[in-house]
Formats: sequence, C-alpha cells, structure tokens
Amino acid sequence: MNEFILHHYPASPYAEKIRLMLGFKGLRWKSVIIPVMMPKPDVIALTGGYRRTPLLQIGADVYCDTARIALELERRAPSPTLNPFGDTFAVQAMSSLAESALFNTAVPIAFQPDNIKIFFPDAKPDFLPSFGADRVAMRKGGTVRRGPLGESKSVFVYLAQKLENQFADGRVFLLGNAPCTADFSVYHTVWPVGRVPALAALLKPMPRLIAWMARMQAIGHGKSTTLSSSQALEISKAAKPAPIKGAQAYETDGAALGDTVEVMPVDYALDPVRGELLNATTDEIAVRRSDPRAGTVVVHFPRMGFQLQKAG
Repeated sequence: MNEFILHHYPASPYAEKIRLMLGFKGLRWKSVIIPVMMPKPDVIALTGGYRRTPLLQIGADVYCDTARIALELERRAPSPTLNPFGDTFAVQAMSSLAESALFNTAVPIAFQPDNIKIFFPDAKPDFLPSFGADRVAMRKGGTVRRGPLGESKSVFVYLAQKLENQFADGRVFLLGNAPCTADFSVYHTVWPVGRVPALAALLKPMPRLIAWMARMQAIGHGKSTTLSSSQALEISKAAKPAPIKGAQAYETDGAALGDTVEVMPVDYALDPVRGELLNATTDEIAVRRSDPRAGTVVVHFPRMGFQLQKAG
C-alpha cells in the first residue's frame, strides 16, 4: 500500500482532526509542512487550485477536505472504525454544526493578535497583517462570516454548554464509549480555544467537556516522519492513480465521464480545479489532471460542500 502523506501545518485545526484520526487508527504517515498562506506552489501543483489545509496524498491520488480524507482513511484502514455507532444523520449533523457554527466562533476567539505566538511561535512582525489579508482573500465571494469577538464568545459558550450536557449521562465520548467521526469533527473546533491559557475561564464551568478534550488529545498523532514537498511531488510523478471502481456521473447537470469540469467549494476559497471527470457519486467527485511537476494525478473531493460544473 502506498504511504499516507499529509500536507499540513501545525496550527491548522482541520489538520489536527486528521492527525488525530491517523493516530487513532495507528497509522504511520509522512508529514509535509506546507505554507500557512499563499503562495503555495507545491500544493497547487498537486491540486490544480484547491488551497485549503490539509491534503492527504497517497501516491498519485490527492484527497481534499477532511470529510473525504476521513472516508479514505476508513476505507483503507477500517479498524478501529470511525463509525462505531453507524454512519448516521446524527453523526453528520453533529459534525456539520461543529464545523460551521462552532468553528467560526472559535477561530475569532483563539486567533487574536495577543495569542498569535501560541500558534505561530516563529511569526515575524509582518506575519499578522499578511495572514489577515490572506484569510480575507480566501473568504472573498464566499458565504462564511466571522462575527465580532463578543458575539463569537457568546455563541461559543452557548454551544460548548450543549457539549457539556452531552456527557451528563456519564458517556466518555460524544455518542458512547468509543470515539466516532463526530468526536474528531467537534474536537478540532474547540482545540484552538483550549490551547490559549487566557481563555481557560471560558471552559472552566464545563469540567466534562474539558475531560473529553483531554481524552481526545491523548489519542495522539501516531508515528510520522518528515518529507519535503518536493519529495512528495516526486512520489506523485512516479506513481499512477488508483483505478476507480464503479465510476458514475450521478446528477451532474449534463457533465459526462471524460468531460472537462471545474470543481470548487461552495462556501469559501472559491478556487476552481479543472480536470477530466472520472467519478461523481453521492459522496465523491474525482477529476484527473496533469502538472509538469506532479505528473498525472486524480484529485478527490467530497460531494457535499462542493460544486461541479462542466467547463465552458
């Protein structure tokens, strides 16, 4: 089996979600540290435009978005499972609420200027304005809203109290006695707040939530070794994408397999990826594209949260 190569940076909450999943499954993986902000030439060589973090590379297959990455980890390493209570609407609903409302309140709280050295210890004086400008550009034209600090704290505490109540019956994880996809999806949204000592007062009234966060942190990241982004590109160029079984073009508004299409998120970072449509099911969009440095790769996206259209 080809190696798992995670393209990420340490402060990324979404990357923390996947790092913990890799640890939970006891997988060995290669760590490629990528830039926090644009430009990201080696990332774009692999994806064709998609810029969000993290990416999972397996040979010449590139998996975008943590939902699609989690699906692939479960497929390739089914034990221990991410779905001990089933792949249900309840799990999806909990994950979706966390990665929208909870995440978009936690980020403005945690990533305040006074806290930036906690997440980016090597940041130079010009980092903060550059980082802010990059994130404004990433959200341009999208639907994601980051509210003012007071509003964010209020909504965060409201939702965190609901999480505290989730453990009132003595359960140790969100849905029972084992972690599931929802645990990883919720944890990474509160993880930044938990890292800032000055924000301890927000969580102090919620001891069950704090204890659950400690249990999730204890899962760890498994065993990783470092790899450069140029080495990762060499691996993709030397490999061939895995064949897709049972390919279909389900509800693609006229785009057929083999057509040139564009794929991009529906909410933010609206950078289209153009390629040949290889698969469009209810849970995946896959396109094939070529790059002089990455070679021929297949880029995989989840269907939910992404838009697909035939290239004009």
